[in-house]
Amino acid sequence: MIALAPAPAAAIDDAIDDAVGRIRARSLTLGGGFPTLGDAIARASAGGKRFRPALVAASFQAFGGDPETAPALFPVAAAFELLHTAFVVHDDVIDHDTVRRGIPNVGGEFRERARSRGADASGAALLGDAAAILAGDLLLHEACRLVALADVGPDRRAALLALLDDAVFVSAAGELADVEHSVSVDWADHDALLEAAHDKTAVYSFTAPLCAGAVLAGADAAALATLQRAGGRLGLAFQLVDDLIGAFGSSEQAGRETGGDLREAKRTPLVALARDSGAWSRVNDALAVAHTGPVAVREAQRALDESGARLRLLAVITGTLAEARDAAEDPSLPPAARRLVEELVAAVSERVP
Repeated sequence: MIALAPAPAAAIDDAIDDAVGRIRARSLTLGGGFPTLGDAIARASAGGKRFRPALVAASFQAFGGDPETAPALFPVAAAFELLHTAFVVHDDVIDHDTVRRGIPNVGGEFRERARSRGADASGAALLGDAAAILAGDLLLHEACRLVALADVGPDRRAALLALLDDAVFVSAAGELADVEHSVSVDWADHDALLEAAHDKTAVYSFTAPLCAGAVLAGADAAALATLQRAGGRLGLAFQLVDDLIGAFGSSEQAGRETGGDLREAKRTPLVALARDSGAWSRVNDALAVAHTGPVAVREAQRALDESGARLRLLAVITGTLAEARDAAEDPSLPPAARRLVEELVAAVSERVP
């Protein structure tokens, strides 16, 4: 989503590798299954687009920072990748997923480990979930540790820790709300679903990384407030595009079978818009059987499309991105930071399936 020059990109990768290497080294000293958990964490942290740490570095440079004279930049950027990985690992537990992008995730690996030792299905699930929860906890701890030990003055460290604190709390609130909405008999209204969508993604994926880079570069309070507005709008639009991908995107876009959200009957803002339409009965019937296979998924997609929900959600995304673009026009931002926000608006738009 953000293209960095080779040197900063490589430095971010090195900082992530160093942090994960520390987790693995510590795990080797504790014996039992812990070294295996350290290896699983390393696999979970490998690869990926790493756009959150890229946002930290891009924002830092947009505010005039020089990567060669800022030793804290890359560990702080790495912290946001570890935070993301922690949330992904925990999210898989919440969703009862044991595979990610075609291979066993942390929980899946430890289910296999349990079965190889004679555990039954219940025991394998218990060990798998325990391992994934602990892996996420260790990654969260390491993210906090990187920020706490960053080579910056006390005021900037406090500001960075506040951003990380906000990212963790708001994301947790959004995830809990999302699960509550999914299990409640009554449907949450559209605004509540939008709030949960924002909280799950916007702060930790956009607002906090953008502001962290700006803090490291010495941005003032007015610029940080503007970045918070822009990041919030970008993050909400990003999550709403994810909802479209979960319903209509290709398997390559979604990283799993097409229509995964429809198969799982997720209560997304997209489905809420269909529920408010005159075609809800047809959509509801189609969603009820979408789990049965590709033909049923295609019918659910058609029903959603013909209800007008897809077009209405696209309009919400377009309006939300326009608000981010408007925020970028604020004179508190330097020209390079305005361009960065505009590039992000374009990148989010390009993801629409």
